[in-house]
Amino acid sequence: MNHRRSRRVPASAGLTALALTAAVSGCAFSPSSTPSTSPIRGSGDMVTATGEQASVSSAALTGAARRPNVLLITADDAAPGDLRFMPHTRELIADRGVTFTNGVAPTPICVPARASLLTGQYTHNHKAYTIEGKGGGYTSFDSRNTLPTWLRRSGYDTLFIGKYLNGYGDAGTGTARKIEPGWTQWRPTVGGSTYNFMNPTLNINGRLVGYHQYNSNLFADQTVDLLGRSQRKRKPWFMWVNYVAPHHGGPLDADDPQLRYPRNPASWVKTTKPAPRDRNRFRDLRLPQDPNMFRRVRHGWDNGAPMSLLKRRNIREAYQQRIEALQSVDRGVARSVAALRRTGQLRNTVVMFTSDNGFLVGQHNRFGKLYSYNDSQRIPVVMSGPGVPRGKRVRTAVTNPDIAVTIAALARAKPGRRVDGIDFMPLLRMGYRGRVVPTEAYPVHGGTRPVYTGIREGTWTYTRLRRDGVRREELYNRATDPYELHNLAGNTRYAAELARFRALDRRYRDCAGATCPKAVYLPGDPPAG
Repeated sequence: MNHRRSRRVPASAGLTALALTAAVSGCAFSPSSTPSTSPIRGSGDMVTATGEQASVSSAALTGAARRPNVLLITADDAAPGDLRFMPHTRELIADRGVTFTNGVAPTPICVPARASLLTGQYTHNHKAYTIEGKGGGYTSFDSRNTLPTWLRRSGYDTLFIGKYLNGYGDAGTGTARKIEPGWTQWRPTVGGSTYNFMNPTLNINGRLVGYHQYNSNLFADQTVDLLGRSQRKRKPWFMWVNYVAPHHGGPLDADDPQLRYPRNPASWVKTTKPAPRDRNRFRDLRLPQDPNMFRRVRHGWDNGAPMSLLKRRNIREAYQQRIEALQSVDRGVARSVAALRRTGQLRNTVVMFTSDNGFLVGQHNRFGKLYSYNDSQRIPVVMSGPGVPRGKRVRTAVTNPDIAVTIAALARAKPGRRVDGIDFMPLLRMGYRGRVVPTEAYPVHGGTRPVYTGIREGTWTYTRLRRDGVRREELYNRATDPYELHNLAGNTRYAAELARFRALDRRYRDCAGATCPKAVYLPGDPPAG
């Protein structure tokens, strides 16, 4: 660890210094000639282009002499488009491996998405539905049977650094020193310090340590420290490093909307905290110029009143800061890969980078996540390492639950739960395959009844909304309408498609294990349902 850049402080200081904890501790809801094969649904099988069951294992595909190490790096609220501002991540992982161009968060918000990364299950099965209240936050999640416990049983060391589930270590819960099951090294942020980018407190294996250091830099230091230890060469390991950036947090800067426009709270949006060296580095960055920016959709989500010019300016500032905050994450990725190379571990380590959910910065007249729109549900997913093709792009959908299942397969670990996801390593040897992915979302501040359920299949997105006692539907074909501007649910020409997606939604909204859609199929085959 680089102590020259880190000054430890009493743990109590790290826990109490953040005055705006209540404001930032949650997640914002701003809510051919190719042989064909028939799809196999609910069987748990992966099918090849010739219709034969794929028997090759994830571990075999790596070609590793021994089971690979796995380094999973995640950012909080990073959208796929943000990768273009992360040159190290692109060069060291994406360019040397695989980019999944259709990464999906079936429930695109903090706790449910990360719980899926820990269980390989959809939200309605792991039951951490939302970020707080009934069915929400850390207390809603049963951590006794998760990916780290499966890997420990299979002989892996397991290491965690960074943000855990919302509410972990909160004052009054008695959890600040708790070590979650399955982890051999446990170094999460605790309580409100998670969102104090300049004064985080870590639980280091049961001991609270406060730091005066930008949290992304601290997480990178911790990663390099643990990767350099001699234990890493004695047995295979799995490490999850979860950065807070670009999630909102503090302390506030003078150009943040709350301080710049104190008398106009209607214009405020929550902002993140870039590292000091990156502040205003992207001061001239414009918002994405997509056709759906600040556009409203009829007959679907209530997209609210048109945003004022001032609020749009504040969203541009928040977008700038998000990209600036990701620079420290990108440098952390570079430092991690350098440490792997320096210690001789890189050639036997699978490195993944992803996010918990996407994020809207004005698309569809919204700022935030959880929405069923593409900008909210899409996540970046890139990986490199033994057995991973170089420079390949995979268009088949992969999800948060799939990542957990794939890591378990790489480690030859047996999941202790009925997993809903698939091992996606066989997809690296195939061309494009279609796939059904069920989606769902729940009230931000508590509740176990869905706000929406839906289906993503190929270029189609279907959503069944339930809000304020009113039911609405949205249906988009992103092949012809990539920005989801034309809701086809009310168009009689698409009545057959609508009926098909309604049936898929009914079939899979409560799926579990083998009853979830696991098979992939060639385009042109009869779709599921």
